[in-house]
Amino acid sequence: MQTIWEPSNALISNSNIVKFIHWLRKERDIHLPTDYEAIWEWSVENIDLFWQCVWEFFEIDSATPYSTVRDTQLMPKTKWFLDSRINYAKQLFNQKNDDFPAFIHLTETRPLTEVSWKELEIKVAACQQFLLNKGVKKGDVVAAFMPNTIETSILFLACSASGIIWSSCSPDFGTESILDRFGQLNPTILIACDGYVYNGKSYDKTEVVKELSSQIDSLKGVVWVSVIDAELPDISKPNYLYNDVSSSSENQKIQFVDVPFQHPIWVLYSSGTTGKPKAITHNHGGMLLEHLKYHSLQGNLKKGERFFWYSTTGWMMWNFLQASLLVGGTAVLYDGSPAYPNMNFMWELIEKARINHFGTSAPFIIANMKKRIQPSKIANLKHLISIGSTGSPLPPEAYNYILNEFEHPIWLSSISGGTDMCTAFVGATPLKKVKEGTIQCRTLGCDMVSLDDNDNPIIGEVGEMMIRQPMPCMPEFFWADKDMKRYQSSYFDNPQNYWRHGDWISIHDDGTLTIHGRSDATLNRQGVRIGTAEIYNAIDDLAFVKDAVIINIELKNGNHWMPLFIVYQSGYTHSIENQKLIKTALRNNYSPRHVPDIIYEVNDIPYTISGKKLETPIKKLFMGIDENKAVNRGALRNPEAIQQFVEIYKDWKK
Repeated sequence: MQTIWEPSNALISNSNIVKFIHWLRKERDIHLPTDYEAIWEWSVENIDLFWQCVWEFFEIDSATPYSTVRDTQLMPKTKWFLDSRINYAKQLFNQKNDDFPAFIHLTETRPLTEVSWKELEIKVAACQQFLLNKGVKKGDVVAAFMPNTIETSILFLACSASGIIWSSCSPDFGTESILDRFGQLNPTILIACDGYVYNGKSYDKTEVVKELSSQIDSLKGVVWVSVIDAELPDISKPNYLYNDVSSSSENQKIQFVDVPFQHPIWVLYSSGTTGKPKAITHNHGGMLLEHLKYHSLQGNLKKGERFFWYSTTGWMMWNFLQASLLVGGTAVLYDGSPAYPNMNFMWELIEKARINHFGTSAPFIIANMKKRIQPSKIANLKHLISIGSTGSPLPPEAYNYILNEFEHPIWLSSISGGTDMCTAFVGATPLKKVKEGTIQCRTLGCDMVSLDDNDNPIIGEVGEMMIRQPMPCMPEFFWADKDMKRYQSSYFDNPQNYWRHGDWISIHDDGTLTIHGRSDATLNRQGVRIGTAEIYNAIDDLAFVKDAVIINIELKNGNHWMPLFIVYQSGYTHSIENQKLIKTALRNNYSPRHVPDIIYEVNDIPYTISGKKLETPIKKLFMGIDENKAVNRGALRNPEAIQQFVEIYKDWKK
């Protein structure tokens, strides 16, 4: 495989991970080489010691000392750093300084603006005081229906500082989708935008907010953030304006509430194949240690460097972006289309905001490659150190595009992880080369293996991705998941009690990796996981739909293909009008990501004898796996139904 990037000796010697190696030698008498795979092996062979060293190296600010690094409970009930009392936001504000801005932000309609640490502290303190004055306390939930603007980040930090649990969704989601998420949490306050702007067009969301406020009984009020200057509707709950909420005297200080390591920090959502989205609840301590580890030791982010990742507030990368402040980085926020007014915009933004680490998606890189965009001819990118890519596998030709289209070597950092742990399991290291079509490494402290069908670890072949030992960033619980039954069944439904992530992966001889896509029926649309149940719920109300099945295929060129197969009720046809109604229902009730690429008519949907819809076998069929291996016809209630899918696949491949 061709080498795309190679770290210089100077980069290696000045890297954060080498500083960590030197610290281990000096403080712990642990002697490790500057060989990444040897460091990774040490980290997973000494899990407790590794995380203890991370704690000490980053000088975690704990009001009380921890008594034990880890208790003896098995996953997923493992508890870490018992008796410690910390706060994610407090650790973050320990990095405040006058030399660099905390945030740089812009939208399609707002100009590029810097926010100093001092200004940030004042705004966060004011928002925190408002919440406290309204009786919102530690352990309560605040929900945000917001775009990726500076107000969202400020309000998140105010909640985190107070031990208030945060949860956010993007405003391009529809009412039903939001209620499926926020409705589980009984939030006390709703933070809501009046709308958002995308691709030059404004979208008024006031009626959605009005509906949310009327259906979520627990709400004590709505904080409105003006984005498009829409007229606010009359609602039954008390209204507050962000400009009033965030105003205060400069003498006001943030009151950090120290919480136990396991105290919830936020709730993210990952949709399974059945039921409502999983309300994945992470804790302060796990997120703190993991984000410090990844941004510093893996991504080599340094104080004052500017970190950007294109994201909405409904994706875990938004949380990951906020975490760049933990190491003194400057977070760059942008809300809007990445291609507005044209494909040059993002490259021009890198120059204007002087971004050092630019995060995007595989489809964005591929789109630029196909349009033959030459970034170095569009903007001055001399300060750009790395390009991060996630959301779907990055094909080899995209690596070569990055190699050839920049005037200086760019560290291409392809990463993969997920909402489930709000981090990357596999990703970057400044100690290894980047080879085309592969991810550099497994991250430190992540004991990941690839297992074959007999549960044996394999190298160089496609297997099931498993994590054998606990990590502090594993979810604390799923909200309202009695006895952790759904949590257990989501990841640990295997004899070894390993974390099963639901990805196919190859681990190569040199420790590099290739992700091959989802191994279950969850739909991965450019990094956002969509439950098939959401698709079915949206179209079940359509009178002409009798049954349906949907899959998503991650193609080798980095694109996605999501076909929907429909069985119509008697008397209805596969008309253009009916197809439009299906797409409109999905877009309005959920989001544009839920809309399929194509809709096929089929006579029947295959089911198992026990009545389970065959999503995964159909996906395997369209991935090119031999039909006799993909589908066990003897286990089907209606084996003849599979044949039409076989024929559709053959036509599609042509």
